[in-house]
Amino acid sequence: MTQPFTHLDAAGHARMVDVTAKQPTVRSARASGRVECGPDVVAALRDGTVPKGDVLAVARVAGIAAAKRTPELLPLAHVIGVHGVVVDLEVSDDGVDISATVRTADRTGVEMEALTAVAVTALAVVDMLKGLDKSVRIAGVQIEEKTGGKSGDWRRG
Repeated sequence: MTQPFTHLDAAGHARMVDVTAKQPTVRSARASGRVECGPDVVAALRDGTVPKGDVLAVARVAGIAAAKRTPELLPLAHVIGVHGVVVDLEVSDDGVDISATVRTADRTGVEMEALTAVAVTALAVVDMLKGLDKSVRIAGVQIEEKTGGKSGDWRRG
């Protein structure tokens, strides 16, 4: 038997799933991604000589703000209480590794908030670096793990 699409009504129109009857539970999600760049850009990041300023600080704040604004960007995402966001960035030999963890105590999960945080953090890094190297690129944005909710805990491979 085929499962019905949760975000379509009987007529096939998009709808937001009604979570009113669900009980709030503690939930979290962690996503990751990276911005790939060359050795000259990595050197500028490590030396603190990027002309636009502190790339990691700007990107971290952008990611935190983005997690809180996810329902404005994704039309079927629920407005939920985002109770905690941590965005970590680490400069590696070939780019910037990004991780975002989002927590809530609400009726639905925060996977989309974690993905949005990583994606916007990466966009902010690109924005800050594009003057040094137009070939920087975003790669591998994905959910790493989630906890809580009806479906329980999940971790990538």
